[in-house]
Amino acid sequence: MILDLLFPNRCIHCNRIISPELLVCNVCFDQIHFTHYDFSGNNPVREKCKLLFPVENTYALMQFEEQGLSRKIIHELKYRSREKAGKILAEWTAERLDFRDKTPDLMVSVPLHPKKLKERGYNQLHLFTETLSILYGIPYHHELIKRNHYSKAQALKDREHRLSTANAFSLTQAVTGKHILLIDDVFTTGNTVSSIAWEILNAGNNKISVLVMAMDL
Repeated sequence: MILDLLFPNRCIHCNRIISPELLVCNVCFDQIHFTHYDFSGNNPVREKCKLLFPVENTYALMQFEEQGLSRKIIHELKYRSREKAGKILAEWTAERLDFRDKTPDLMVSVPLHPKKLKERGYNQLHLFTETLSILYGIPYHHELIKRNHYSKAQALKDREHRLSTANAFSLTQAVTGKHILLIDDVFTTGNTVSSIAWEILNAGNNKISVLVMAMDL
């Protein structure tokens, strides 16, 4: 296409021209620090979650590093209108994540407040979740959880506000007897995931597992 010739897709790290369906070139891809966590075993995400709520299994695709390529990838997805990056991240996840006999019943992603959704134009987790749903054959529910309060970008919050997540989320309908995979982009303090997890756990006989794009160590 003419637009592809005039504005070719470029690697977000080195600026080399690459295929339209890629985020990074092959050389830069090797610089991404994938975690290779075992979904059913112990890993840093699970250890942190266990301090906050009862958790079944956990997985993080990448290590989140301030000066690393994973940060650039997440930034492109969230703030530079690269919604399609979610599909690529999901494909990378499916190549590495094996649920084995621990396959969840339902995928639920962290919601945006309607005002934030209107500002950004999309939820950065939706295409990621929808692609995983197709690849693994697990249904998803984007409206199960709602965010009750509008807040500024996480990166702009001070630590006190990051830790304040009381009554931040609520369920839109009853759910019980489900193993729910809760999906977020970056796991830092775990307070957002914990707040949602307790809403789901308190609603009935449910179990929670966690999947994140990146783990901030």
